[in-house]
Amino acid sequence: MEGRIYLDHAAAMPVRLEVLSFGMGFSDGFAGNPSTLYREGLLAQEAIFRAREKVAALIGASAPDSIIFTGGATGANNIAVRGTALRNRRQGTSVVVSAIEHISVLNPAKDLQKNGFSLTLIPVDRYGTIDLDALGAAVTPETVVASVHYANNEIGTVQPIREAAEIVHDGGGVLHVDATDAAGRIPVNVERDGIDLLTLSGNQLGGPQGTGALYIRPGVRVQPVLVGGGQERGLRPGTENVGGIACMGEAARLAKEEMPEESRRLAAIRDRLIAGITSIDEAYLTGHPTERLPHHASFRFSRIEGESIQLAMDMLGIAVATGSACTSRTLEASHVLLAIGLAHEEAHGSMVATLGRGNSIDQVPRIVGAVEETVKRLRAITPL
Repeated sequence: MEGRIYLDHAAAMPVRLEVLSFGMGFSDGFAGNPSTLYREGLLAQEAIFRAREKVAALIGASAPDSIIFTGGATGANNIAVRGTALRNRRQGTSVVVSAIEHISVLNPAKDLQKNGFSLTLIPVDRYGTIDLDALGAAVTPETVVASVHYANNEIGTVQPIREAAEIVHDGGGVLHVDATDAAGRIPVNVERDGIDLLTLSGNQLGGPQGTGALYIRPGVRVQPVLVGGGQERGLRPGTENVGGIACMGEAARLAKEEMPEESRRLAAIRDRLIAGITSIDEAYLTGHPTERLPHHASFRFSRIEGESIQLAMDMLGIAVATGSACTSRTLEASHVLLAIGLAHEEAHGSMVATLGRGNSIDQVPRIVGAVEETVKRLRAITPL
């Protein structure tokens, strides 16, 4: 029996063996709270500082202390969006967000709207690229924070971040960028790109789940959304997950070192997948055809449901996604696919394949064959 093929790295990546090995060596006999001053505590502080250096290097941040560690990307997004808006409320009460942001950005923005802020959703074109003219019209002196994905997790489209940053800054606002799916796969440089706040996930770098980070440009004012002790500059209270943070730092170092070669390898597999799957009758690529993440291939199929595709592919030994992992348990059509102009029935027939280190170009024929078999079988029994 052929082994399973895992194609859902946007939802969860296997922890790299090198990171696991690093973590085992780090944790062997280790104990120490980084808020203490005895030797073990100082060693814990040192481990966190080294991790800050590695994460800062990955995203081109010159100051390691501009990195704060969180329990994941959702926590970082909440601090960035809610924490920035609430801290700067005297400046204004306008929040601007692209229509295809991750739910962990959209929901904090909607929560702010319930509490006296105005919320403007910026439209995208049929490829998922943000409308820069609409962004310019929406950003006013009242705008305290704008949020734009570096690259979308459902359709893979990479955004014109530098241009967006110029627009937001010209209007006097602060730009937050969720780089969860982009960092470690394409070059991200916060200083070159003019990014004020940037979200990272440890697991999306090949590190452990439950780890994340937020870059905060020096001078940007943010307040905590969770109240407690003074850890992580008071913005993420609670005793730090020292081992997890150290492993995230090591994953960031490896990702930076290997990104050019690995991204080229994954892009070749991606392109072969796209060519094979879009040759199937009524199969369409979603997202931008060229300005997309190197590991990301996303599709829609007429007259079938994404959940059925996922289950059928699983029975054939292949794990794929349908929409975002954080919203896939709902029966609603993907807000991302609706935003790029698909009808509800079209948006329900999505499949997302995101590649990782365990994938190879030799797997492509089996994947394409499984998709073709799945589509034919499901269409034969669909009432659509």
